[in-house]
Amino acid sequence: MGKRQQKQPLYYDMDQVCREYLDYFQRVQQSGPTQIGAITRVVKAFGIYLQESEVKLTSINIEHVDGFLVVFNASYAKTTQRLYRSYLRCFLRYLYNERNLIKQNMADLLIGPPMFAKSKPPQFLRPHEVQKLFKHLPHFTACELRTYAQVHLAYFLGLRPIEISRITLDDIFFSKGLLNVKNRKNNCPLQLPIPEDTLKAIAAYIVGGRPKNLDRTLFLIFWPKPTPMSAGLVAQYLTKALRDAELPGTAYWLRHTFAQNMLESGASIFEIKEMLGHDSIESTRQYLSIHTSLMRKVLFDETI
Repeated sequence: MGKRQQKQPLYYDMDQVCREYLDYFQRVQQSGPTQIGAITRVVKAFGIYLQESEVKLTSINIEHVDGFLVVFNASYAKTTQRLYRSYLRCFLRYLYNERNLIKQNMADLLIGPPMFAKSKPPQFLRPHEVQKLFKHLPHFTACELRTYAQVHLAYFLGLRPIEISRITLDDIFFSKGLLNVKNRKNNCPLQLPIPEDTLKAIAAYIVGGRPKNLDRTLFLIFWPKPTPMSAGLVAQYLTKALRDAELPGTAYWLRHTFAQNMLESGASIFEIKEMLGHDSIESTRQYLSIHTSLMRKVLFDETI
């Protein structure tokens, strides 16, 4: 009896939210009865799924959403699955943006198989190639010190060339070992811990390589006058560092290798998404397809 009493508030709260959402959707979208009926079917089924799973609405995560879709969409055709997924995506967006009932906007995390199938596995460096890169990476001249610091930021923090180009002196907290990364692709600023060696590389460049200039941008070109480096120029120097070490790849291989290292260390795909600043889980899921040791362990129960 006590267990039933615990479920009832959860069910009725969800039922009320569903009704309010349907009123909101019909008011905003001016939808017809057929579409409203289909949306009602999806949203109410999701509420019942949460009730039976004893999950509070305010505590749902992407695993709960995926679990629901696996069960709910199982008997429908692909086109219907895609339609119902879009209805649930709109509902999640409403819960986050309009009602502030969930902690994370999970709408963009719902990606269907057709979209995922279009992705190409990212390329990355193997451990021996990383060792070769840093072994052949000079850091004596001002230009070399600048590239050395940029390679550290791309490999150890997974930053894009454009994010590296936008770092300012005010974004770095040397005493705390932290870096503020702003203006990310997913519009979610993040404060990242800076590894000690990366912090030293940045400090060496500032002291021994960075031109004296009033501009607060960290990385500056030297000629014809000190001005902020563009993202394209950062990418060019990162790629050159790989070429000079006789390694394949581009600047983004360093970022991809960072993601692989996170997978190897046991980080979840959602943690990696936040660290990389992806605006869609689709981009992050690509890394699973090239995580060979993890796939072999899961599929074949092998010890690597």
